[in-house]
Amino acid sequence: MRPLTDSAGLPPAERLEGIATLRGSGISRSWNGIRYKGGLALTNAGARKLSMNVATIPPGGVAYAHIHVDFEVMLYILEGRVRHRYGEGLARSLDNEAGDFIYIEPGVPHEVYNLSDTEPVVAVVARSDASEWEHIADYPSERRTRDGAA
Repeated sequence: MRPLTDSAGLPPAERLEGIATLRGSGISRSWNGIRYKGGLALTNAGARKLSMNVATIPPGGVAYAHIHVDFEVMLYILEGRVRHRYGEGLARSLDNEAGDFIYIEPGVPHEVYNLSDTEPVVAVVARSDASEWEHIADYPSERRTRDGAA
């Protein structure tokens, strides 16, 4: 029987001569109001510059303001609708929905809101950082303070 996760919380991938496969991954991590289905990254696939997983923001949920330090992110929304508040002071706003592709440049402050109180948002997330979590910094937010989150 294979272990459920590696030391970083990711399910182990099958690694065969240059190809890694992860089959039937479940939820492996919660961070900043988002649940992540284990994907591929440095620790389980040996990736050096990429990571990928599936993120779920629960109904009414918020991914509190943060910055990706020195790495890019691309998302594809599979289900739901979100509002990104972004930029200096989170002063700008953009809504996205299922079928949208999104690119976030390194260093752009952003906070993501699920616009539904009944349906989750589900998105495929790809990062140009194989470590996934080490290079994310909190950003000040009125919502973070009001909800008492870190």
